[in-house]
Amino acid sequence: MNHDLGNTVALLARTPAALDGLLRGLPEAWTHRNEGEGTFTAVDVIGHLIYADRVDWMPRASLILEHGENKPFEPFDRWGHVEECRGRTLPQLLDEFARVRAGCLDDLCALNLTPSQLELHGRHPSLGSVTLSELLATWAAHDLTHLHQVSRIMAYQYREEVGPFGAFLGVLKCEGHSG
Repeated sequence: MNHDLGNTVALLARTPAALDGLLRGLPEAWTHRNEGEGTFTAVDVIGHLIYADRVDWMPRASLILEHGENKPFEPFDRWGHVEECRGRTLPQLLDEFARVRAGCLDDLCALNLTPSQLELHGRHPSLGSVTLSELLATWAAHDLTHLHQVSRIMAYQYREEVGPFGAFLGVLKCEGHSG
């Protein structure tokens, strides 16, 4: 499948509602536990997505459009969301994610990007030259990665309770960032 900006926006627009539908109202046993030291909880994932929307995707897109490869992206702090989450409830974070994402998508659509703009290059601090199209496709794949991660984190909580059925549960075999 070739990158199509309309398809990307369609997916990005659905992520907040998908996570809201899965997580809102669940007991903290599902939302505040992780897969071990150095891993995210479902709440961390929401904070991470808010943080990434604020400091990564659209700021980097703007950087590509304004400076091309002449000004590299700032490195991304994978744990920058910790302050985003401090003192906030999951419902507050879910609401904030929906607001922030809607604003980002409004900004993205307002750019009216052309095919030639999508092929403009920027400079990633560790990957080197990347196109705007690659950045935006990665934004969608990043959302899907974290949707999968939330499922994996939650399934992990029942890893012992499923007994021998674990042999059939691929979500318990996936390591993701935990591996």
